[in-house]
Amino acid sequence: MPFSNPFQSICLRQDWNSTWNTSNPDLTQCFQNTVLVWVPCFYLWMCAPIYLLYLHSHGRGYICMSHLNKAKTVVGFLLWVVCWSDVFYSFWERNHSSSQTAPVHLVSPTLLGLTMLLATFIIQYERIKGVQSCGVLLIFWLLALLCATVSFRSKILQALNETVCIWKYTTFYIYYAFLLVALVLSCLTDQPPLFSQANPCPEPGASFLSRITFWWITGMMMVGYRRPLEEKDLWSLNADDCSHRVVPQLVHRWNSECQKVKRSQQMVYSPKRAQNREGQPVEESEILLLKSPRKTKEPSLLWALCLTFGPYFLISCLYKIIQDILMFVGPEILRLLIHFVNDSSAPSWQGYFYTALLFICTCVQSLILQRYFHVCFVSGMRLRTAIVGAVYRKALVISNAARRTSTVGEIVNLMSVDAQRFMDLVTYINMVWSAPLQVVLALYFLWQNLGPSVLAGVAVMVLMVPINAVIAMKTKTYQVAQMKSKDSRIKLMNEMLNGIKVLKLYAWELAFKEKVSEIRESELRVLKKTAYLGAMSTFTWVCAPFLVALSTFAVYVLIDDQNVLDAQKAFVSLALFNILRFPLNMLPMVISSIVQVSVSLKRLRVFLSHEELQEDSVEHKTMAGCKSPQMLNVCIPEGSLVAVVGHVGSGKSSLLSALLGEMDKVEGSVVVKGSVAYVPQQAWIQNSTLKENIMFGQKRREDWYNHVVEVCALQPDLEILPAGDETEIGEKGVNLSGGQKQRVSLARAVYCDRAVYLLDDPLSAVDAHVGKYIFDYVIGPRGILRDKTRVLVTHGLSFLPQTDLILVMVDGEITEVGSYQELMVQEGAFAEFLRTYATVDQTEDGGNGPAVGTESQKPHKTDDARELNKKTKNPEMGKLTEADKASTGRVKLSVFWAYLKAIGVLLSCISLLLFLTHHLVSLFSNYWLSLWTDDLVVNGTQPYRLRRLSVYGGFGLTQGVAVFGYSLSMSIGGIMASRYLHQSLLYDVLRSPMSFFEKTPSGNLVNRFAKEMDTIDSVIPSIIKMFMGSLFNVLGSCVIILFATPLVAIIIPFLGLLYFFVQRFYVATSRQLKRLESVSRSPIYTHFNETLLGTSVIRAFGEQERFIHESDQRVDHNQKAYYPSIVANRWLAVRLEFVGNCIVSFAALFAVIARDSLSPGIMGLSISYALQLTASLTWLVRMSSDVETNIIAVEKVKEYSSTGKEAEWQHESPSVPPGWPTQGCIDIRGFGLRYRHDLDLAIRNITIAINGGEKVGIVGRTGAGKSSLTLGLFRIIEAAEGHIFIDGVDIAKLGLHELRSRITIIPQDPVLFSGSLRMNLDPFDSYSDEEIWRALEFSHLKNFVSSLPNKLSHECSEGGENLSVGQRQLLCLARALLRKTKVLVLDEATAAVDMETDNLIQSTIRSQFDDCTVLTIAHRLNTIMDYTRVLVLDKGEMAEFDSPSNLIALRGAFYKMAKDAGLV
Repeated sequence: MPFSNPFQSICLRQDWNSTWNTSNPDLTQCFQNTVLVWVPCFYLWMCAPIYLLYLHSHGRGYICMSHLNKAKTVVGFLLWVVCWSDVFYSFWERNHSSSQTAPVHLVSPTLLGLTMLLATFIIQYERIKGVQSCGVLLIFWLLALLCATVSFRSKILQALNETVCIWKYTTFYIYYAFLLVALVLSCLTDQPPLFSQANPCPEPGASFLSRITFWWITGMMMVGYRRPLEEKDLWSLNADDCSHRVVPQLVHRWNSECQKVKRSQQMVYSPKRAQNREGQPVEESEILLLKSPRKTKEPSLLWALCLTFGPYFLISCLYKIIQDILMFVGPEILRLLIHFVNDSSAPSWQGYFYTALLFICTCVQSLILQRYFHVCFVSGMRLRTAIVGAVYRKALVISNAARRTSTVGEIVNLMSVDAQRFMDLVTYINMVWSAPLQVVLALYFLWQNLGPSVLAGVAVMVLMVPINAVIAMKTKTYQVAQMKSKDSRIKLMNEMLNGIKVLKLYAWELAFKEKVSEIRESELRVLKKTAYLGAMSTFTWVCAPFLVALSTFAVYVLIDDQNVLDAQKAFVSLALFNILRFPLNMLPMVISSIVQVSVSLKRLRVFLSHEELQEDSVEHKTMAGCKSPQMLNVCIPEGSLVAVVGHVGSGKSSLLSALLGEMDKVEGSVVVKGSVAYVPQQAWIQNSTLKENIMFGQKRREDWYNHVVEVCALQPDLEILPAGDETEIGEKGVNLSGGQKQRVSLARAVYCDRAVYLLDDPLSAVDAHVGKYIFDYVIGPRGILRDKTRVLVTHGLSFLPQTDLILVMVDGEITEVGSYQELMVQEGAFAEFLRTYATVDQTEDGGNGPAVGTESQKPHKTDDARELNKKTKNPEMGKLTEADKASTGRVKLSVFWAYLKAIGVLLSCISLLLFLTHHLVSLFSNYWLSLWTDDLVVNGTQPYRLRRLSVYGGFGLTQGVAVFGYSLSMSIGGIMASRYLHQSLLYDVLRSPMSFFEKTPSGNLVNRFAKEMDTIDSVIPSIIKMFMGSLFNVLGSCVIILFATPLVAIIIPFLGLLYFFVQRFYVATSRQLKRLESVSRSPIYTHFNETLLGTSVIRAFGEQERFIHESDQRVDHNQKAYYPSIVANRWLAVRLEFVGNCIVSFAALFAVIARDSLSPGIMGLSISYALQLTASLTWLVRMSSDVETNIIAVEKVKEYSSTGKEAEWQHESPSVPPGWPTQGCIDIRGFGLRYRHDLDLAIRNITIAINGGEKVGIVGRTGAGKSSLTLGLFRIIEAAEGHIFIDGVDIAKLGLHELRSRITIIPQDPVLFSGSLRMNLDPFDSYSDEEIWRALEFSHLKNFVSSLPNKLSHECSEGGENLSVGQRQLLCLARALLRKTKVLVLDEATAAVDMETDNLIQSTIRSQFDDCTVLTIAHRLNTIMDYTRVLVLDKGEMAEFDSPSNLIALRGAFYKMAKDAGLV
């Protein structure tokens, strides 16, 4: 017999029957020797090149030889030896045996031997590249072992029946044993590579099996189950996910995109350039022609993102394709199983074989799907890190003009909402190509099953698409509208929280509450429309699969009488329709998600393309330079002190901005020599300790630090603060007085020790004598900065004689320059200005050194410092802000109950009933279908098919109605809950006392209004809907499976217990991780907010790098909690899907066992439900944990309803007569108050009586309790002891609004809100235009406002930034003039204005508030020298109280102050 074709000779002799149609199956020898040997070999040779290339470019370090590695290598080598011994034996046999040996016996062992060598090489190469455990080899050993196992069984059967070749059998069994060993060894993991970073995250070191089943996170899960997880339990991030690795990649790609666009634009405009270079003027028309050719190309952010994150993300596409194909194995096996049940002659092992195959396929599918999701989520996480980092870096360099176009609220939204959207989309973006693929595959199999009648179903689907497209487009427009409302609402909230003190002092809360509610209502109207659309789309999508099935079956049955709908056709089709349901459901979701992201992408692109500050607008030279901004030419010598003076709004601060490079340079050049320090007019204070605020990231130098604190007059303040310089300062410095903030800001600049100091009126907020002290010891000719160049903007005339140079500014131009003497000689505007005011502000003989009073304070400095260090205060006392705390344990039922009550109990019950109806009807319709398929066939047709069809259709209709009903009722319920929860949150926050806002970072509050409200608006209703859906799905499936195969009842309790345990185990950890994640999210935004407010300071000091690093730290800290939570989700899904796969397999197994007693219809029903069960189970746990984690939003929103509140705003019956107070007599008796219950009294036993119409000045050094007294008068802080009576009424008995609306204050920091000027003066619209204009006239703003294009409707920007500080102060005066109450309090109201404006204000107050009681807290003593009486406070107690002349005669504390100020 010729062996020319071994395949033919060996394989064709034996029949397929010996393998399949037999009760004892076996594969042919030829098949075993070829295919089974070659499959693993081909696998490894195909994977090796790709894998080796990957390793070559992704080295992780080097692993030393370990016992494990030696063992792997030895086993690989021995396997090679075994294979080659087979080859040699074949050669020997060929020579010594008469019969010829088939070539296969040579080819296969040779190939196998070479493959073993390759495997051994890969093992060593992995070690060199630092791979601890590898999947490629594990799969190879597994494949080889599986193939060998088939031969193993076959060889044993053969050995029992016939004589065999001893040598080949022995080598085979040795080979088999070694394969087993190799497989076990490849499951173990090697030691970590050398020089790898100490990284406690166990993932890189986990074995391949542990990685694909996510076993490596079990340790954390165990900890989380035993006790709530804390910060310290979290692992550090993998290096590839850290900010410092991810952000620069994106920034680099984005910048190169921008460069590309710039280059292409330059090509378009180049002719214009050329003309300019030759110095010829460019004609207008030519420019126009040049600009028109095409729309300018925008740099593509999308492309930058794709380049950065695409390569890693592509892996997920590979996983997705495999998973999509595996999805269709389930229905195919179902078809074979039904066929098997119908065919009673089939051998029973086939049933078990199908069951095993089903189990293996579903498990592989589960593992691949989870890997896919893992890759997606990690990509999403990196994307968010990159976006947050890029936005932060951009915010530090964005120019002021661009900064005004987007408010703080919008920029924070870019970071929170938009970055989150990207993250959510990445998980599903693959559905864009995967969904059509799944649909095509499903239709192919359906066509095989039912023939052309499938087209009816397809038609229904195609019809559904435009309907949903319309819905999606509508949803998009609503989405944009809602984002707009949300932006403006958050912006308004932000401002309200920043200016909350002013709202309280003016009793304006209600007006602003109305404004917010108005925006909120428009937002809810949009939400409601979205909800109707959502109900529509849910209806179409839940009914789509049913309608498709109905139309297909109807057409199939009606087309031809001979078409019989049997179990195989019906249930395989149903299983395929169920697969169809997912891609069809997802597509519209993904499309709407893509639509949302495109909106976000545009917002991000616009922000990232904003123009940046011109880096070259200020040259930093190393030689003394000239500065010349905006038509000014002036040269400031090195080491000189220059004063800049001028009226309010004359451009003094703008001059400093120009020197810092903050303004857009129009022409000319600005050159600054050396490093710069800057003290802004309004101090910018960070939320950290006082010490950190002063050191500002510099190295700690103890002596210098103490010296700086001393000269900036901060020593006495440190004694007052609860924890000395370790006291935490609240956001924007809420717990410091204005003077203290300004001195801390100055101390920061002095500590940093730079060459040039730009000081924007730092002395305005401090008392006169402190101002003099600081000038003498810091700024002046004998101060600590005497060798530096100092540019001082000031309103204090007393300092001018000591300056080297004075710049006088009028309307943005420098009109006069010269020393004090020169300008006096010039007889210009300056000299005249001085003459008018010199009388009031005369210093003693031009300042020949520090005044005596101050001198005496100097010597005992060192004892002071030593004293302070001795009684180091407890730093715990200094804690102020409370970080967002992570609550622990299960979410309380009361939270769910609160949410249900917010929806309304009746509505909740109706929704539940409709849910139940829908699912019951759905079960019945499928049961009905199974009865239909079991109908007897008479003459090749089913007699009752029309009745069956119409009932089936009726069930479908009922389902549709129920679905629409519950969708609608859930959505409307959700909106009602939203409205109620937002109203109560807003009310709770506004009713909170001032101390609450000092303790709670505004980031937390904004987070509540933005993130948590967003969750309640749009996430919770849909999640509850999905949760209910999957719960009923699971219950329904279990009922059907039990009904069909009651034997499963034995298994279900065990699996149920396992399921429950896994679920509780997981939820404990997942919930806590989610909480830790949301707690660590707030600090990112708080820090970002703070940075936006202080960008000019950060840039002036050149501290950008440090702030970027800090921001990155915070983001990484947040992702540290987020990463385990995604992995925990995967961990859970793998385990749950395993439980689900077990249920499917058992359902199939018991159906096979009981195949004689089962009808095919019931079996088809049972298994098609079981196939859905896995997905439903996973979904159920995901949803139940999502419900728990998202309902936390309700918990957080309700949290503030239990915090302390202020007294009532209004009493039911007004307790005071309408015109009260009529005289304005203030009687203070034994009054005292404290800031927090654990601190000492801030002021104590003050007893004074002030008659109606008196003018009283209140003086004392900073921190003496001057402002505290006014806070007590307005009941911002309630009295701890004593009483205050106004016109005989005890103010503690009044409603807060009754009190605060009847007395007026002009506060220390002038706060404006964004909105019209009119709204800022009169938010309740209670005055006429004439009255407002009159008030503006008296406050000297009439000319300014009349010159504005919109007059009273002029829009103030956020925080009033488009007005100067002085103008804002005058507006506050206008507010007071409008209210014109009998009691007026001025809290250092004239600190930020120049002498002339100050005089105007004082004269206005004297004329307009002639008959009112005026209390003035004064820094400039000259303003109160003509008052009736002066109250001197010291350390919270009353020191002196009498008329100014008497007090000077007394020669006490007041005399000393007056002497310092040069008034005596």
